[in-house]
Amino acid sequence: MSTSDPRHYDVIIAPVITEKATMASEHNKVMFKVAKHATKLQIKEAVEKLFDVKVKKVNTLTRPGKLKVFRNRIGQQSDVKRAIVTLEEGHRIDVTTGL
Repeated sequence: MSTSDPRHYDVIIAPVITEKATMASEHNKVMFKVAKHATKLQIKEAVEKLFDVKVKKVNTLTRPGKLKVFRNRIGQQSDVKRAIVTLEEGHRIDVTTGL
């Protein structure tokens, strides 16, 4: 890994490891949980610097928090912003190794 700015760790919070994310990885795509204020350019720069790869495209989505009931108490989950990062051909990220 190359030297990186500590601010990049504030942009990318964690990789998303779900069945959908695993299927997307077969098409050279990786999903990350990102900060709500992060822009596509910031996400692209952070991924390129942290993982030393070339990013082709970044798509973002914000999943609204859900209402959950636990022991007759209603709670609200917080909103989550995710980024789907498409990598250039020949570049790969193994999200199981961690940051």
